[in-house]
Amino acid sequence: MPGPKLLGVAIAVVLGLGVGVPPAFAGPAAGPATGPAGAPSADADPVPGLVAGSETTAPQLVTGLADAAPGDNPADAARAHLAAHQDRYRVDPAQLAEAGTERAADGRRTVKFDQQHGGVPVFGARYLVHLVGEGAGQRVESVGGKFFTGLTVPTAQTVPDDVLRRLAVDASQDPAARVGAAAEDHGLVVLPGGAGRLARHFTVRGTDPAIWAAKAREVFVDATVGEVALSYEVRAPYLLGDSSAKSVAPSAKAAAPSAGAAGAEPATGTAPDALGRPAQVNIGRLPDGTYQLVDLTRPAAITTYDAAGRDVMDFSRALPADARPAASASPDFPASTGTSGATDAHLNAAAVYDFYRDRLGRDGIDGKAGPITSVVNVTSSGEPLENAYWDGQKMIYSGGSEKRHPFSVARDVAGHEMTHGVVGHTAGLVNLGQSGALDEAVADYFGNAIEVTSRGIPMTDPRAALLGEDLCRTGTPEACADRRMDDRRTTVADYVGAPAGVDSGGVHLNSTIFSGALWDIRRSLDPLLADRLVYRALAEYLTPLDDFVDARNAVLAAGRTLGLSRAQLHTVAGAFDAHGIKDGWQRRIGVDSRPLLRELSTESVAPDVAAGRWVAATAGKGATGSMAVHAGAVSGSAEPVRLSPEDGRSHGWPATDGTSAAWVAMGVGADGTWGMEVLARPLDGGAVRSVHRAPHQFVSDVRISGGDVAFVANDFAAGQSGPALSRNGAPAVRIPLPDGHRASDLSLKDGLLAWTESWQVGERTVSAPTVYSIAAGKVVAQYVVDDANAAAPGTTVGSTRLAGGRLLWVETPGDRAKGSAIRSGALDGSGVTDILPGGAAEPRRITTLTASDRAVTFGTAGGRVTGSTKNADLPKLWQLPLTGGTPERVSCNRGGQYAPAADRGTRVVWLDATAGRTDLVVRERAAGTC
Repeated sequence: MPGPKLLGVAIAVVLGLGVGVPPAFAGPAAGPATGPAGAPSADADPVPGLVAGSETTAPQLVTGLADAAPGDNPADAARAHLAAHQDRYRVDPAQLAEAGTERAADGRRTVKFDQQHGGVPVFGARYLVHLVGEGAGQRVESVGGKFFTGLTVPTAQTVPDDVLRRLAVDASQDPAARVGAAAEDHGLVVLPGGAGRLARHFTVRGTDPAIWAAKAREVFVDATVGEVALSYEVRAPYLLGDSSAKSVAPSAKAAAPSAGAAGAEPATGTAPDALGRPAQVNIGRLPDGTYQLVDLTRPAAITTYDAAGRDVMDFSRALPADARPAASASPDFPASTGTSGATDAHLNAAAVYDFYRDRLGRDGIDGKAGPITSVVNVTSSGEPLENAYWDGQKMIYSGGSEKRHPFSVARDVAGHEMTHGVVGHTAGLVNLGQSGALDEAVADYFGNAIEVTSRGIPMTDPRAALLGEDLCRTGTPEACADRRMDDRRTTVADYVGAPAGVDSGGVHLNSTIFSGALWDIRRSLDPLLADRLVYRALAEYLTPLDDFVDARNAVLAAGRTLGLSRAQLHTVAGAFDAHGIKDGWQRRIGVDSRPLLRELSTESVAPDVAAGRWVAATAGKGATGSMAVHAGAVSGSAEPVRLSPEDGRSHGWPATDGTSAAWVAMGVGADGTWGMEVLARPLDGGAVRSVHRAPHQFVSDVRISGGDVAFVANDFAAGQSGPALSRNGAPAVRIPLPDGHRASDLSLKDGLLAWTESWQVGERTVSAPTVYSIAAGKVVAQYVVDDANAAAPGTTVGSTRLAGGRLLWVETPGDRAKGSAIRSGALDGSGVTDILPGGAAEPRRITTLTASDRAVTFGTAGGRVTGSTKNADLPKLWQLPLTGGTPERVSCNRGGQYAPAADRGTRVVWLDATAGRTDLVVRERAAGTC
């Protein structure tokens, strides 16, 4: 099954790539004045007057307005203003759906509109109008957001629902994660960029926490061609740097929790915290004379439950029917209330509420005094969870462990997670790329601001910038802290380029670049003013797909409305400058590879290369955003050419032998039915020929060599999956496998076809790298690996490749303390040697393998992605001679490196995410030691 792909233009918007200037509007202000060499002059206004939009002619931000907008209904006045100035904004009011009005304490109103196209919501598209004054004196102060003006995509779904659902479930790149998975259907959306793409949105998750700990995903499947257009993780929980425990993805739609037992009356009592210190707590007295951790003294009822070690999955949606708040027979709660973390959770929820209400004028997480509920002391399959998260309706905290206190002990962690709830009710930042990093950054900022404010910690305290420093039972706070906002990271020097499959595009990896700038602002300005500044930017200016530079401009625009002086605004701008958050920063990131094709729309569809010619799939440049196959020369001497036809289908997963290419076309064919078709075409031009049409099958692993084209045909209805072969243009013929056997990881070279064959024997999985002679029509070599009897139980086999007259494959043990091995077998089945031994000395986890007749190149899985993950923890490429030796780094690029394809000698092409986008790049030889 083809893997997921990313929507190129939408990701470009998320990552802040490309700027299109509205041709007909120069704005009421031309932006800051400049001095010599284009540098801002000392007295220049740091607040931009106009910021052009990306992939749209609608401006991202217009400030300095004073246009009359009379009326008692803010939404009607805002819509009328946009309609009266279409030459300025290029926004069609008929495509706007009112999404609510944010009312500030000073009387300002921000009207929020969500864009629709043909009645279908546009993903992440929100436009804002800021109003001041009342009635006849009401006027527009600024306007901005994201409205996509080029959308023309039809909104009629053509792929059957069951196909879309299966594609969504299969979007997980871990086959084990698909077992028992279910897809929750959210309906149609239009993905922005160019003409747009019609997609169906699913949230995919399973019931096994051991598998789905970090694999719940938001998946958008193209509803007209049937391919995964966008896929990323449901927002991950708080991540601790050195925790080895499993983290659990939060529920997308948790049922509203109960506020506790009916009839409770407010009371006060005492309860020990996790360190045994007595604390006064607001509690509820029940009619029977018992007490619960229910705080009824605030408009938002605060309730704390003790899960008593129950599994976290029991609380993933609605609270269990038998769940009750932490209770006591007297107002003096027992010691277990502290050791479970319930006391700290209860106090921290109150501190978060008080901070947002008293300091920022917000009535609770949802802004409407909604209940704040916490569940403490959960486990994962009986083991310590060691994590915390906001699941959309309530807080979930782990209990303690030998290493750590209950996670509710850390007020900054509690504030961080509940701030994610505030973000969801205001800006709605998407958990992907820079917008997701902004979500984490704002949560970082307010989590620490809540802690230092409520505990009276001065900003000059070295620990003020630490996150999670109170969680460890031993060691220093500095060693325990997960992240620190004074790490001085910058975009150009420290931004970690990651695709959607890794930390949702680096949402934790890059958060302190932005939160560090915000924390510098808090240390430079009065902290209360800084908190109000960041909150106003969040609640009134940020929109779901904003990037770092958009957020910089949002903070500056918010600063002007708060009355910051010119000097204070320059201080704010200077903090962003110091962290490299300014227009064009991506272009200043250095790499040691040579680009072949920039800004591919995917990191999951692998390229291929042979004889100095490459093929790759990326979003088409025509009327739709569907995938198209392009080819080019590794020398870069000519512009890439499009190989696939413009027929309304998606074309991807290409392979080449250096002379011709083969690939998969997916979509509705001429017969009106959805399906997949294998196509082939010479690289130098010529007719596109059909190799195989599969109306009811899924096709993957296309390979080409001379006149032969091979692929894996998956007939889910018949329960069959095996290799098929087309010779010299003849119809493809399935190569029979024994009943129950499946094939994957095809390799085709010089009349030989190889694959990984697998089957079940009882509860055991048996895998076998296999060689098939096309001329002889039979298997000539097979190396059986039984995962129960292998050197390491649970061993998996994959990445079968033919190279140098040998068969190569990867064996990865189930024990994660041991590394993968690269093995080599004779083509006649006569013996095996190790190219790279596995074991514990170098526990690499190899995810992909490619080889030439001289060298083997492999990709490694990244380390556990956490808030403290560094460049070295991302997937990297390594190379060693085909005969074995010491691996060397292929490239020292600091971003993620994926999908390598070996050409002749030591030359390798791959997909590289260093620059905050996915580029196809090449190196002629390994870089060595980085």
